[in-house]
Amino acid sequence: MLRNREVRWFLLAFSLLGAAAAIRGFFMDLSAGVLVLSLSAAFIMLFWIFTKYRYDKMDRLSEQIDIVLHNAEHLLIAESEEGELSILQSEIIKMTRRIREQNKALRREKEHLADSLADIAHQLRTPLTSANLILTLLETNPDEAQQKELLTETKELYAQMEWLINSLLKLSRLDAGVVEFRSSRIEVGCLVRAALRPLLFSMELHNITLQTEIPENIEIQGDLGWLSEAVRNIVKNCMESVGDNGRIEIACEDNPLYTGITIHDTGPGIPAEDLPYLFERFYRGKNSDATGYGIGLALCRTIIMRQGGTICAKNHPQGGAVFVIRFQKYW
Repeated sequence: MLRNREVRWFLLAFSLLGAAAAIRGFFMDLSAGVLVLSLSAAFIMLFWIFTKYRYDKMDRLSEQIDIVLHNAEHLLIAESEEGELSILQSEIIKMTRRIREQNKALRREKEHLADSLADIAHQLRTPLTSANLILTLLETNPDEAQQKELLTETKELYAQMEWLINSLLKLSRLDAGVVEFRSSRIEVGCLVRAALRPLLFSMELHNITLQTEIPENIEIQGDLGWLSEAVRNIVKNCMESVGDNGRIEIACEDNPLYTGITIHDTGPGIPAEDLPYLFERFYRGKNSDATGYGIGLALCRTIIMRQGGTICAKNHPQGGAVFVIRFQKYW
C-alpha cells in the first residue's frame, strides 16, 4: 500500500499538519494538544484501515484477473455491498464468464476442426487407396478390355475426389464468410431447370423418371448460381437413392407466408435414426455401407440458410424421401 505515491504523500502531509496542530495546541493548553494529537492519530489509523481494506479488495480483483488470464475454472463470487470496487468486481465477473464461454467455444471449434481434418483425410484416403490399387492392377493385367474398365473406374474415382475437394473449398469459403451472394429475383422454374441441366443425361442413362409441377411466374430472392447448386445436390442425393428405374418429383408451393420447393423420390427413404443428423457435415448414416461423403447435404443447408431459407427432410407416407426448401416472405 505504501508503494502508492499518493498514499505516501497524503500520510506525510496529514502527519505534518496533525503534528503542527498538536504543537500549537500544547502551547495553548495541555488538554487541547492531547485532543488534537489523539484525533490526528485516530484519523490516520482509520485512513490506514480503510485504505488497506480497499487495497485487499483490489488484490483479490487482481488475483481474479490473473486467474482469468490463465484460463482457470475458478469464479470470483460477487459481494453484496455497494461501491465503485463492487461495480468493478461485477464487471470483472461478467468479463470472466464471457471469456470462459469464448474459451469453451474455441475449444469446441478446435475439436471440430481436428475431427473435420481427420474426416477429410479419411474421405480422400479411401478413393486414393482404390486408385493406387487399380494402377497396380493395370501394371500386371495385360488384358486390354480389363485395362479400359480399370481406367474408367480410376477416372470416376478422381472425379469423386475433385468433387469432394471443390465442395470442401466451397464450405470453407462459406464458413469464413468470404462468399458474397448476389441477391436478385429468381423464377423458381428457371432455378430448377438450371439445377437439373447437368443431371438430365445421367437420369436418362439410369432410366429415372422426372416429373416437375412448377407454376409460372413464382419468384424467390437469392443467388441463382448457389441456389441451383444446392437444389442439384439434393436431386443427386435422390438419384443415388432411387437407383435405376426410379422416379423423382419436384413441386412448388406458393402462399402468402412462404415459397416452397419440394423434392420427392421413390427410394427406400431415410432411416429414422439418421433424420436428425442428415444435414450434419461428414455424417454418412448409421449404416456402415452408406455411400457418399456427407458433404453434399451439409453444403445445401449452408447455402440455403445463408440466403434466408430453410431446408428439412422427412419420409413420405407412401415411401421415399422428401426434401422441403422454404423461403419466407417478408412485408
